[in-house]
Amino acid sequence: MVGNSGEVTTAAPAGAPAARAPVNSTEHVLAEVLAGVVRVDEVPVDSHFFDDLGANSLVMAHFCARVRKRPDLPPVSMRDVYGHPTIRGLAAALAEVPAQIPGTAPEPAAPPVRAGTARYVLCGALQFLVFAAYCLLSGLVSVRGYEWVSGADGLLDVYLRSAGFGGALFVGLCTVPVVAKWVLVGRWTATEFPVWSLTYLRFWTVKALLRANPMVLFVGNPLYVLYLRALGARIGKGVTILSPSVPVCTDLFTVGAGTVIRKDSHFLCYQAHAGRIRTGPVTLGRDVFVGEKTVLDIGTSMGDGSQLGHSSALYDGAAVPAGQRWHGSPAQRTDVDHVRVPAAECGTARRVGYGLATVLQTLFVGVPLLIGGTYMLLTLAPALDVLLDRDARHVTTGRFYVEALGLSLALFVGFILVGFATVTVLPRLLGLVVRPDRVYPLYGLHYSAQRAVARLTNAKFFLWLCGDSSYVVHYLRAIGYDLSHVEQTGSNFGTAVAHETPYLSSVGRGTMVADGLSIMNAEFSGTSFRVSRTAIGPHNFLGNHIAYPAGGRTGENCLLATKVMVPLDGEIREGVGLLGSPPFEIPRTVERDTRFDHLREGDELRRRLGAKNRHNLRTVALFLFIRWLDWFALTVLGFAAFDLYGEHGTVGGLLIGASMMAGLLFTTGYYVLVERLLCRFRPLEPRLHSIYDPLFWHQERLWKIPDRHISVYNGTPFKNLVWRLLGVRIGRRVFDDGCSITERTLTAVGSDATLGAHSKVQAHSQEDGTFKSDHIEIGDGVTLGVGALVHYGASVGDAAVLAADSFLMKGEEVPPGAHWGGNPAVALRRG
Repeated sequence: MVGNSGEVTTAAPAGAPAARAPVNSTEHVLAEVLAGVVRVDEVPVDSHFFDDLGANSLVMAHFCARVRKRPDLPPVSMRDVYGHPTIRGLAAALAEVPAQIPGTAPEPAAPPVRAGTARYVLCGALQFLVFAAYCLLSGLVSVRGYEWVSGADGLLDVYLRSAGFGGALFVGLCTVPVVAKWVLVGRWTATEFPVWSLTYLRFWTVKALLRANPMVLFVGNPLYVLYLRALGARIGKGVTILSPSVPVCTDLFTVGAGTVIRKDSHFLCYQAHAGRIRTGPVTLGRDVFVGEKTVLDIGTSMGDGSQLGHSSALYDGAAVPAGQRWHGSPAQRTDVDHVRVPAAECGTARRVGYGLATVLQTLFVGVPLLIGGTYMLLTLAPALDVLLDRDARHVTTGRFYVEALGLSLALFVGFILVGFATVTVLPRLLGLVVRPDRVYPLYGLHYSAQRAVARLTNAKFFLWLCGDSSYVVHYLRAIGYDLSHVEQTGSNFGTAVAHETPYLSSVGRGTMVADGLSIMNAEFSGTSFRVSRTAIGPHNFLGNHIAYPAGGRTGENCLLATKVMVPLDGEIREGVGLLGSPPFEIPRTVERDTRFDHLREGDELRRRLGAKNRHNLRTVALFLFIRWLDWFALTVLGFAAFDLYGEHGTVGGLLIGASMMAGLLFTTGYYVLVERLLCRFRPLEPRLHSIYDPLFWHQERLWKIPDRHISVYNGTPFKNLVWRLLGVRIGRRVFDDGCSITERTLTAVGSDATLGAHSKVQAHSQEDGTFKSDHIEIGDGVTLGVGALVHYGASVGDAAVLAADSFLMKGEEVPPGAHWGGNPAVALRRG
């Protein structure tokens, strides 16, 4: 065995077929290249890459990279390798590919716009001032509202004042982004401008306000459609939008009547590319269906009655003709019908009534309970005399900190206990209203119950706490999953699992699920919905970021690779792996992923699983303490500002706003320190080992470090500073519009790179019981498109482009200046 960057490659097994001589030059050169990769003297041309030579996907990715560097060979992709897994078959397939003519050659990616450091710093300073002004104004408004509510006489007066102040605050938070958009921008048009410019500052301000406004909570409600119209979007009647991804350039967003957009779809109407922001239209006709986990890039359109399946993408300029069904990334035509629920009666009156009921419930129930309830809780709580006393300064006394400690601890424990009771009991009662396999109209009692069940049971805290351990199985059972035949592995599920309803979600024995699974057990049309049981078979492994639909055509013993599109047609797949969108078959497993199987059975499994459970239990306790300590510090900061406010009046109100900024700064620095301490201030090293190895258990702890607060810094120079503090080797003037980096110290990002919104750099993978990690290198001026994912061991050359929703597989090497895209990613051609 030969170690290679955390992976292990093997020489050809003794039982491999005897060498047969190549019959042409292509076979000869391919065999020579592969022999160099697997480190053997000779490769038989009829030997199976995986079964006979013992190769794996990482080895074959290196093979493809070496072939692409040879001018005497046609380019080879991983799809080619899996489809033709012998030298002879691969050479024959390549011989059938027509020669590339000059008119179809890919153009080199445009060089990135390199902003000067002075402009970069100036933009960051102005962004800080905008953020500071927002926080300070919020602090002043909060103080005035508190003073008015605290002057109430009696419970009824508290309710009325809470409703008045809360309603005004809610309307103000919703109105500010609309006003800011029309004042700062006017109407969006198709254009482009450099990042870090004054035009970009106006763009970022509007985007930040849109992300922070409470209307995002009304996704799936007719009110959300009205709000997008107020921002300039042209949206027809009867449109249902279930995705919380707010389009920023709303004037460029056009949707015809009766269209449905499923959750986790991205239609931003802009793209960040090579140091510039490009804005462009996204146009959807009447009765269009857009599936879950999709990306609609700028310049795309869909004709009336067309469909885009789940886990798919339309690239810049793509158009789906009227009535056609497309899927895949990039999308291509298919016969699969993704709208499988009959229509129901759902007219304008029903939508108006539902929206009006939501407004009344929010203004006269939700907001007063939140504001008035918080005020009454703090006022009536015992032993808070010092914290709530504004007539004297107490921040320097010991009693102040004792009360802050007690309050933060009580709130934290109460949040856990009440939260757990809420997500396990209330949704079960609501779930009785909605029966499986029955069609209901949208915007009624049944729709409200289903949306409430989804919102409550998808609470992230408990999955974060229990994920990647044996305890997550008990939690998922508690909220309603059917796991009656589960086999404990200690890593049955990750920390991010979503669903439409947990009561119709089944996972078979021995199946393991990585992060990002979304179980699509609700189906929608423009007027109706239906919930159905979604069952994932036994002995499967599901990679990251998979949308699994009701009726998915996979059965027992399947490997579903990261970002794969689960098929809805054809025979039920069993005993195979599926990769890509649209999917194609790959080996279920390879030698590398079975070398630790002896640790997953018998007494050895029981011993190691017990040790892992004990370690995970300590991890749970540790992170509960870490989270509470953050709560305690934020409580001290907030009440310290409140204490000083009592002496300084209006100026004190600014202190409340300043405490919000200080709280963000503290939380950021605090979790940076936590991560660095857990890593012992040393970088991670590439790994290949079992999930029952203590080294993996320490890795799991890093995934539990909260990082949602980092999104506040998206699109600002401060995001780069945070990454650098966390250990990312990051260059200068990188534009990060919302990228996630999981293993910071294994990642390097070059100067002037552009990292698109919702992109991800993931330097690890887990398949069954094997964990792997390796370095990722992203060069200078690279562009990662919206939703793109870069896997471990990959490298992207300077000024290269990875298109939206692409999946760059482990070990791939993108040449400098190249333009790649797709799932899995390959070099794109221009036709």
